[in-house]
Amino acid sequence: MTTTTTPMTLRGVGIGRGLGIGPVLRMPDPLPEPADGPSALAADAEKVRAAGALAATAADIRLRGEKAGGSAKDVLEAQAFMAEDPTLKDDVNVRLDTGKTAERAVFEAFVQFRDLLTSMGGYMGERATDLDDVSQRAVAHLQGVPAPGVPDPDHPFVLVARDLAPADTALLNLDKVLALITSDGGPTSHTAILAREKSIVAVVGASGALSLEDGETVIVDASTGVVTVNPTDAERSAAEATLASRASAPVVPVGPGALADGTAVPLLANLGSVDKLAAAIELGAEGVGLFRTEFLFLDSDKAPSVAEQQAHYTTLFEAFPGKKVVVRALDAGADKPLSFLNDEPEENPALGLRGLRALRAHESILRDQLTAIANAAAATTAEAWVMAPMVSTVEETRYFVGLARELGLKTAGVMVEVPAAALLADRILADADFASIGTNDLTQYTLAADRLLGSVSSFQDPWHPAVLRLVGEVGRAGAALGKPVGICGEAAADPMLAVVLVGLGATSLSMSPAALADVRAELSRFTRKQATQFAELALSANSAVEARAAVFAAATPSTNTQKSE
Repeated sequence: MTTTTTPMTLRGVGIGRGLGIGPVLRMPDPLPEPADGPSALAADAEKVRAAGALAATAADIRLRGEKAGGSAKDVLEAQAFMAEDPTLKDDVNVRLDTGKTAERAVFEAFVQFRDLLTSMGGYMGERATDLDDVSQRAVAHLQGVPAPGVPDPDHPFVLVARDLAPADTALLNLDKVLALITSDGGPTSHTAILAREKSIVAVVGASGALSLEDGETVIVDASTGVVTVNPTDAERSAAEATLASRASAPVVPVGPGALADGTAVPLLANLGSVDKLAAAIELGAEGVGLFRTEFLFLDSDKAPSVAEQQAHYTTLFEAFPGKKVVVRALDAGADKPLSFLNDEPEENPALGLRGLRALRAHESILRDQLTAIANAAAATTAEAWVMAPMVSTVEETRYFVGLARELGLKTAGVMVEVPAAALLADRILADADFASIGTNDLTQYTLAADRLLGSVSSFQDPWHPAVLRLVGEVGRAGAALGKPVGICGEAAADPMLAVVLVGLGATSLSMSPAALADVRAELSRFTRKQATQFAELALSANSAVEARAAVFAAATPSTNTQKSE
């Protein structure tokens, strides 16, 4: 029941450019923490109950993955493995031996597991939230009650939650869920990634979202990241008109990315394994701007051989004959601990021995990887590029480029994820063949805001002028030296921001394949001159909110005048 009709707005990070209008329905509260009392059963009996619940939970999550397909299947498979983790089971059994109930032991073990991953930060920290869902499902199974999940009313609604577990996001009923609003998460969260893949209208990291009440009407505008609560009749009419206009707009055919004046802007795919090659090609990827190689190394107690790696890289290169494919060297370390690389605990792993720093400490692993990439490139016709993660100095650049050249790779560059690299872009690009800007980490480090923390999610916004100024520094350096500057962070998947990034000097954009269509369409609306003007507007703003608002206001005039410029 609505308790107020006063219009208000919430701001977060929009995913895509969709628009949704409807009544709010909140996600149910999680199950209460199980009581910490002694069990009436013997420890062995409780161990049987706990093992059965964890196995049933893993099976249920895998079934959801099979139904969902796509990236959701991979995400849910990883979640199922969490329920089967041997270390977790051992922890549960130790707690059961002290007389605890299965419910309490499972709950406590997951809390400890979650805290461990959270402390690691980075990739592992991003998985910590998923553990809460697995824990809730296992405890619900033990208690014989339904696990908290997405409500299923008999009418369309806008779902509001603190965050969504992959198992819930993957199976949302798109006939009923008009839009999604979360208070936590950011553009790189599982919720955001799956929402983008399923074309769900979503605004994540919206401060104040949990104050919304069931029944309140909201307008969710993903293109601006704004949620209008209890809109006026005029606001609602304007939103409905926008929906109608978008529905009737001509579809931009799959093809090369370009601005309205014909300026080419290659649209590339971010990929985490070779399994997604076909989907990327079908959606029009003109190559690969970021191939993450971590999948080859994770969950292993030793680095894969040159031959094992070469087979994967060959499959990748063969899928894009004659086209650019950028492979990132292993981006691991304290945030993605590998026993053969660096699994020493660090108090602040985001600022620790990670990326190229970790690889230099174990150069044989880097040499093997670059050799495998070079061998695969020599056996195919793809234009193979390789880049180093987490570069912060000119000396690191020279080290990596020199080693790549020594091992037979012609095109070697660096990722710009650290402000130092952006500020020294002119010197770094004097040695590197190209730069690729990772906006996720660049935003995190520039604004000193952990991208995993919901409490500072409002800072994790690549529209911030400080972040854009650093992007512009790299763009100018690239233009002056004739070196390509790509964007491979999730900022490239924001259609309007993609136009701004081109105005700042980006020469290519790489993103999740699901975002290619929206970005292609947005680029086609504006000229190079306009993209530069939008970039200047964003840079002159004082905040991410102001930057976004200024650009959208400037982009609003009729496209008839836009395309004639």
